[in-house]
Amino acid sequence: MQHKVIEIIAEIKEEPGLLQTLSGASDLTLDAALDSLQIINFILRVEDEFNIEVDFDTFDLEHLKSVDRFSAYVAGLAVQ
Repeated sequence: MQHKVIEIIAEIKEEPGLLQTLSGASDLTLDAALDSLQIINFILRVEDEFNIEVDFDTFDLEHLKSVDRFSAYVAGLAVQ
């Protein structure tokens, strides 16, 4: 899932080089430099890719602190 999340980030940013520079520890707002509109597009793209719906009552900005944290959050939604 981590690799797919990174692929989606690179797609949203239109920066294929991010595939080589981002890792599980990468911060989505600092390292990937996603702005607020890109975060919305990223979340919509993730919802489509993993057939989930992000629950903004449980979503926290802490989930954007790393690709691994975000992937774990998405994996938790996929199990439900």
